[in-house]
Amino acid sequence: MAEQQNKNQNQINVELPEEIAEGIYSNLAIISHSNAEFVIDFIRLVPNVPKAKVKSRIILTPQHAKMLLKALGDNILKYENQYGIVEDQSAPNIPTFFMNPKGEA
Repeated sequence: MAEQQNKNQNQINVELPEEIAEGIYSNLAIISHSNAEFVIDFIRLVPNVPKAKVKSRIILTPQHAKMLLKALGDNILKYENQYGIVEDQSAPNIPTFFMNPKGEA
C-alpha cells in the first residue's frame, strides 16, 4: 500500500495544449550559456532565404541541461538501434562559432 502511495506522489500530470501539441519544425539549434543558464534557440532555415527566425527558445538550468543531454542521448541510441540513422552529408555547412556563439545569454 505504501509503495502505491509513493508511486502516485512521484507522478506528474502533464497537460499538452492543442496549439503546442502541433509542434514547431526546426532544423537548426543555437546553444549559448551563462554561469546560471543554458539557452537553446530553435530555428528553421529555408533554402534560398538569407534570414531565419527563432521559432522557439528554451531556457534551462545547467542541471536540467545535463539531464536533457543524457535523456536525448539515451533516446537517440534507442532510436538508432531500432531504425538506424543516416547522417545527411548534404546538410548546410554551418560554422562552429554559429552553433555555439560566444557571449552570455
